[in-house]
Amino acid sequence: MARYRRLELLNGIKKSGLIPIFYHEEVTVAQQILDACARGGAKVIEFTNRGDRAWQSFTLLQEHLRNNPTSVMLGAGSIVDAPTAALYVNSGADFIVGPLFNRDIAELCNRRKVAYIPGCATLTEISNAEAAGVELVKIFPGDVLGPNFIKAVHGPQPWTNMIVTGGVLADEVSIKEWFEAGVTAVGLGSKLIRTEWVAEKQYHKITETIALILEWIEQHKSQ
Repeated sequence: MARYRRLELLNGIKKSGLIPIFYHEEVTVAQQILDACARGGAKVIEFTNRGDRAWQSFTLLQEHLRNNPTSVMLGAGSIVDAPTAALYVNSGADFIVGPLFNRDIAELCNRRKVAYIPGCATLTEISNAEAAGVELVKIFPGDVLGPNFIKAVHGPQPWTNMIVTGGVLADEVSIKEWFEAGVTAVGLGSKLIRTEWVAEKQYHKITETIALILEWIEQHKSQ
């Protein structure tokens, strides 16, 4: 069961404005990454469903959080079907993220009061997701759609809350551009959880970069 209620999760994303995104096949390394993100101030973190038996690693990460009390909310990403979503929900996922919108996942998450953040690339997809109870959509791929897409959506639908992944860089110029366009939050993966930092066990660089990004978000999200 999720450790946090859906409204707590959504409010946490809105307040923080940042979701670090990562996957690692070695659970001990994944725990180090998770802890590094938490030390930097990240409150909402996404573990992607990529490798074989990734949901089992996710379950161990949830146990790690329970054994080391923290306010971190941990969700599962790259979920494209309801059976996989159910695995993660039953493993304690605080939220489910997908690259596309799947109505069966929306129904499952609604029943369990778990936040569902589907990927959308058109206004029709966004509207259909919202009609299914989605409160926050993921604009994907962000590097293709760009900040002007966010502005365009807010013309007819100023109530839409959007997170963007892809096309977000770990620098102030990029953060400023996306938040000025009107995003609720940004998701960063390899631009933040860098392969070389993990390989060299330089987890402090992840921590420092997250702290810096959160400062930039706080500065620009209200402008």
